[in-house]
Amino acid sequence: MQLQSGKILHHYIFDAGSLLKAEDIYTNIFFYNFIEIHFMKFLSLQPFVPSGKDFEGSKELFQQLGFSIRWDAGDYVSFEKDGCRFILQKFDNKDFAENFMITIGVIEKELPKKFGIRIGEASDQPYGREVNIIDIAGVCWHFVQQA
Repeated sequence: MQLQSGKILHHYIFDAGSLLKAEDIYTNIFFYNFIEIHFMKFLSLQPFVPSGKDFEGSKELFQQLGFSIRWDAGDYVSFEKDGCRFILQKFDNKDFAENFMITIGVIEKELPKKFGIRIGEASDQPYGREVNIIDIAGVCWHFVQQA
């Protein structure tokens, strides 16, 4: 089949057993993208977390919290603990960091004196018991013990 300039190639697709004819290429592109997005399997979610001014201190803090370094690419470091992953980015933007939050499971170590971080009081929430930690950059981490 040869395509001619100005002609629209019609595509046929099956949807729940019925044959559909899309009238223009834009409809087909939208539909195929919709199918891919709604039927793909998510494997992980790894946020990029800003380090603040003290990148090395942030790396040490997360290791003290029990995270292991998976890989280190200089200005980006991947951390993992018990299947939870994130990427620490050498990035210092106070406004961004102070409006960025992450929720993870509960820890038992207290490290505010060593790193100058803040740890809130534990509180009971509808989703579980929670402790908030403000890290070196100012990012708020929600450590949650599931209910």
